[in-house]
Amino acid sequence: MISITVTAVVFGVVFLAELPDKTALAGLVLGTRYRASYVFAGVAAAFALHVALAVAAGSVLTLLPQQVVHAVTGVLFLGGAAVLLRKKDDGDEEIRRPANQSFWKVAGAGFMLILVAEFGDLTQIMTANLAARYDDPLSVGLGAVLALWSVAGLGIVGGKALMKRVPLRLITKIAAALMTALGLWSLWEAVSA
Repeated sequence: MISITVTAVVFGVVFLAELPDKTALAGLVLGTRYRASYVFAGVAAAFALHVALAVAAGSVLTLLPQQVVHAVTGVLFLGGAAVLLRKKDDGDEEIRRPANQSFWKVAGAGFMLILVAEFGDLTQIMTANLAARYDDPLSVGLGAVLALWSVAGLGIVGGKALMKRVPLRLITKIAAALMTALGLWSLWEAVSA
């Protein structure tokens, strides 16, 4: 049986821990370029997989080689920043959406980004620890996945709302700068661990 108390506690802890994380930024960037529902489907599936792994593995996830995870994450973020900065700017503020907006391509991109970037992340380890502490995998899993989906949804919706008020060129430059900082931070964590 699901414990509402455990689910609420886990939701609060994971939501607050994930809110300032790279997920909201990734959702924002993907949400400005692709159909929001497709992005959310991919991101939500990746988070569901992460939570299932965390709950199943318990605290074993803390033993994963963090240097490799940080290095891969850093390279992905730097690559994403390079792609954003490389885009030709012709002064047109219209969103240039990629030609292929198929569900599987967009959802797959969101899934892969989150799958790699969030593997071994603080919230995944936190979820594993909470699952071990409360010995209630269903309640912990539900609270964690709802929190992660909420943060992702806020990032995606925030990206759409932001587009109405701020020029795309500025959003792109800020997103690229943030992705560069996150990439460099991840690489620094990889070499300093």
